[in-house]
Amino acid sequence: MPVSADPYRHHPGLRGRIIDPQESFFREFRVETILAAHPELEPIRPHLHSDATRDANRKAALDGHMHEDLWVFAYGSLMWDPAFYFSEVRRTFVPQYARRFILREVYGGRGTKEAPGLMAALDHGDGCDGLLFKIPQAQIEEETEILWRRELVAPGYVPTFVTAQFADQTAQALTFVADHDAEQICGDISHAEQINCLANGAGILGTSLEYLENIVAQFDALGISDPHCTQLLADARAAQAAL
Repeated sequence: MPVSADPYRHHPGLRGRIIDPQESFFREFRVETILAAHPELEPIRPHLHSDATRDANRKAALDGHMHEDLWVFAYGSLMWDPAFYFSEVRRTFVPQYARRFILREVYGGRGTKEAPGLMAALDHGDGCDGLLFKIPQAQIEEETEILWRRELVAPGYVPTFVTAQFADQTAQALTFVADHDAEQICGDISHAEQINCLANGAGILGTSLEYLENIVAQFDALGISDPHCTQLLADARAAQAAL
């Protein structure tokens, strides 16, 4: 159910830059539906979480956090396509973590085994800019079920609560941190391999280059300077143009 308050009251410039949850592909995203529509992806099934495993993970992560509004920290595609309803969005900074492009995607989303893609994961570091979304307490159960179906399709992330800073406030926010025990997380990936994956990775969700372009576009709208993402984008575009 849509929230009644204007979620963009603090950042009106984001209006129109975030996909309406009701129109999001991820709102009804389900593994079985995807595999039925794309039978060529059937070989990845053994690598995916079952619905039971995913929901047990969700309930364990949210234990003790269901009694008040829930903040969710977005550092990747959630920044423009959260798929869940929210009552408030804020620009935020999370210390002691960093956005790192270390998730080597081979399951058909933005890359394949033959041509891997690349996406971001949150890892320990010097700090990370992003967006903070508030889910009203009454909607946590429904909206986080949607969030988990999207973020925990396969091993790669660990749901974690981090300290987020915005305006003159701090809040504990749910986010998804790199799981270095997962096969897709490549903490030692080289810059050259990052560029190769970004320039060539593509799947049912689009290309890896589009993913990075959307991140940089949201930064531009928010006035966030991220030299690392900007350089990755420039290098990936140059590599793609040279193909």
